[in-house]
Amino acid sequence: MTSWTNLQTALADTGYIASDDLATALHIAITLGRPLLLEGAAGVGKTEIARALATVKDTQLIRLQCYEGLDASQAIYEWNYQRQLLSIRAASEAGETGAAVEARIFSQDYLLERPLLKAIRQDTPPVLLIDEIDRADEEFEAYLLEVLSEFQITIPELGTISATTRPLVILTANGTRDLSDALRRRCIYAHVDYPDRQTELAILASRCPTTEAHLARQIVGFVQKLREEELEKVPGIAEMLDFAAALAGLGIKDLTADPTVLLACLATLLKTQTDRAAVPIEVAARIAGKAA
Repeated sequence: MTSWTNLQTALADTGYIASDDLATALHIAITLGRPLLLEGAAGVGKTEIARALATVKDTQLIRLQCYEGLDASQAIYEWNYQRQLLSIRAASEAGETGAAVEARIFSQDYLLERPLLKAIRQDTPPVLLIDEIDRADEEFEAYLLEVLSEFQITIPELGTISATTRPLVILTANGTRDLSDALRRRCIYAHVDYPDRQTELAILASRCPTTEAHLARQIVGFVQKLREEELEKVPGIAEMLDFAAALAGLGIKDLTADPTVLLACLATLLKTQTDRAAVPIEVAARIAGKAA
């Protein structure tokens, strides 16, 4: 993309409505060849931008989902131990031993690529999504530093493998824990918040184009007012789109028409029993009345 506005337009063509700040940060990250760190609440569209970017660039999306206990063997590479054992047994039966067997079983043929290694060995630069990095242990961040700084990975048995092409890296974090300064220094940064009314209306129009304008305004108004309630899990953009789809499937044209149906559709927005109890039919009807 020649400018951040062109990138913003290209993302919009895929159905992703990016704010000016987000589009600018993404453009800078692409231009400088730096990773982009996105922080924000769950459900604001951090993960989705990686999919949209992969579509815009017409390239592969490689995703690494982080979790507690994630280590190098699951994220970077591991050896195919079963094939190695079979090869050792076959070599033993053939009377072959020593350095030749060792060199063979620790060659590229026995290497299993995991997301990070796979991402730097593509002929066409992929989009590498490192999702929810703050769920991984601090030790895992150290594994990332070499990849994000030099785009290379050191495998003791093979040496250093440098990137064939530099992937477009996007990291997301939900604020589960603080990230290290070393990781932040290597990244371009953007905070992704819940969209404002006009942006969310644009998202709804892009993803659910058959939704009538009046109902679309009600849906967005309802969801945004619902986010102001004291909830355990605030509904995100995906939940808003599910809500719109549920209403369309039931043939609802106005949120205030049937409070009972509206309450049933809250199953798409409220995902805990505590939150469902906090929004009884009276509260739902009140919010719907204000949403218009």
